[in-house]
Formats: sequence, C-alpha cells, structure tokens
Amino acid sequence: MKVIPDYQTVQDSSKPVAPMTSVEKWRLAWKETIDPFNIATAAFTAAESQHDNQTPKYGEGWPNYGRRFGAAIADFGTQNFFSAGVFANLLHQDPRYFRKGPQARIAPRIWYSATRLFVCRDDSSRSVLNTSNLFGMTLGIAASNIYYPSASRRGTVMAGRIETSLFGGVMGNLMSEFWPDIQRKFFQKKSKK
Repeated sequence: MKVIPDYQTVQDSSKPVAPMTSVEKWRLAWKETIDPFNIATAAFTAAESQHDNQTPKYGEGWPNYGRRFGAAIADFGTQNFFSAGVFANLLHQDPRYFRKGPQARIAPRIWYSATRLFVCRDDSSRSVLNTSNLFGMTLGIAASNIYYPSASRRGTVMAGRIETSLFGGVMGNLMSEFWPDIQRKFFQKKSKK
C-alpha cells in the first residue's frame, strides 16, 4: 500500500537528524511535484473544478479540462519549487515533516500536525516560523495569476486558493503523522505464531 508519497517525513524525530543539503531540498521539491499520487490528485482536482465550470474558469469541455489539469500541476510545482527549493535554502529551513509518532497521544499529534504549517525546524534543528512554507505557498498562488483566466484572479478566488492550500497542508501533515500507524495496524500481514 505504498501509494501515498512519503518523501518529506522523518519517521523517528526523537533521534538526531542531519540537516538536508541544498541539493536534497531541491530533489525533494522535484520528487513531490512529479510523484504519481500528486499527479493523480491534480487530475482529480481538475475534474472537480471542471464540474459546473468552477475555478479556474476556463469553460466546459475536454480541452478546458486539460487546462485545469495543467494548472493544477503548475500549482503543485510552483508551490514546491518556492517552498522546498527557493525559500528552504535561502532561509535555512528544513522542509521535512518530523513525526511525533505513536508514543504521543492522538490529540497532541493532531495539534502538532496542524501547527507544522506555521512551525518548522531550521537547519540547526531549532523550531522557527515556517516562513519557507508560507512564502512558498503565497508566491506559488501569486504565480498562478500568470496562467489562470482573468475571472479566476480576483481577491476572493485567491483567498480561496490559500484556504485550499492550507487545508491540503494540514491533511498532508495528518497523513504523514498517522498513515504509518494505519498501515501497520490494517495492511501488514500478521505473522503466524
């Protein structure tokens, strides 16, 4: 069941972890952009917005589905490029998710997952404001104005894209935190005694 990408998760954050090199941060941004799961997510997102010609407002029909799909891939790519590539390197921040793990209670793990949108580790393992993620997300959304139609460039639409990105970030963090536990509990074959 290794379908969901897990490139950015540090499974055991109780042990010291070496900081990522600049090349590793760029490689992480690239892997997250071209991962088949994320491409499938872009296809699903495009299909959802195709229904009733939702944002981005390209119109109906297969050619416009293709534009939506391309825009969704570009959205993932630009946000990864800016967050894990440009700003993680410039600000010396670690773009990985450091799991609390099953030794912690569920409620604190949920809270921790949500706060990782705003808190990350820097390259010397200190907790800092996750400016690389926030700047990367904001610039990625701003860059989408280059390829989104004019009807999808209004302030309310951009605010909706920020909300969607934040929600997606929280959901991704929750998956990184809890999916290994779900896999271990439900998908690994039980050994015979």
